[in-house]
Amino acid sequence: MRDNNQSEDKFTVVGTNINEVKRKNATSGMTYNEVKALLAKNYQKDINSKQSRE
Repeated sequence: MRDNNQSEDKFTVVGTNINEVKRKNATSGMTYNEVKALLAKNYQKDINSKQSRE
């Protein structure tokens, strides 16, 4: 029996549990775009640091 607080699981036509996928995505870490932004930020800091030493 389910708790009343838990939402009913939703499935795609091929049987994928949508709520489980969302839960796993939420705990999976950084997204591709977040990684790109972080790398760009660190790269820019590195460039600025090298230019200030010259």
